[in-house]
Amino acid sequence: MPPSAPQPPGTTAVPRHVAVIMDGNGRWAAERSLPRTAGHRAGVRAVRTTIEECVRHGVAALTLFAFSSENWQRPAGEVSLLMQLFLESLEREVAELDANGVRIRFIGDRARLAPALVTRMAAAEALTAANTRLDLAVAVAYGGRWDIVQAARRLAGEVAAGRRHAGDIDEAALAECLATAGREPPDLFIRTGGERRISNFLLWDLAYTELWFTDTLWPDFGAGCFAAALADFGGRQRRYGRVTGQAEAG
Repeated sequence: MPPSAPQPPGTTAVPRHVAVIMDGNGRWAAERSLPRTAGHRAGVRAVRTTIEECVRHGVAALTLFAFSSENWQRPAGEVSLLMQLFLESLEREVAELDANGVRIRFIGDRARLAPALVTRMAAAEALTAANTRLDLAVAVAYGGRWDIVQAARRLAGEVAAGRRHAGDIDEAALAECLATAGREPPDLFIRTGGERRISNFLLWDLAYTELWFTDTLWPDFGAGCFAAALADFGGRQRRYGRVTGQAEAG
């Protein structure tokens, strides 16, 4: 899907799609001499705030990086806690999300998740499927490289089965096979916690995304931080490879 159209000169742009790496829960807890689990639980509040701010500012889509392919390498106890917290959050929050018109979907390798969690994820998707106020995607057991590889495998399978010619494979064909298929690429990427990298998140989709980094740890990320990210985005000119004059002409 093509990137969002440039805003007319003089207007304040609001990103249609925001993607977030929620980093810093563990450090937030360590600074307070609390267990890492306390940081993860505190981070849930920041998720709720970010969803509310997206709705308030008219952002159409939000993608949150909840658990990466690499996070499986963390201590087993922490992984188990994260999965349990995720399940608890689903049980507690999905009804409110539905009541507020939020559609939720999940992207990632569900084969690696516990059956009970997969069942609850599918139920949440079904319950909220008709909602249109905010399209929320949560990346769980997700990695950008995994996504590209699984898309390539699907295409290879179609070629082997005679349903597609190899010469017909282009960017659009691959994009249709990604876990993110059907969603516009993010306009704005936010990462909290002070790191300046994208960490295998939405590698295909972030090609022309504006990047915004903050030292604020995720549990402390609130409405003010979100507004600062939007203000910074609104002051940028997105050229998509064109020169300035072309971008201003739209």
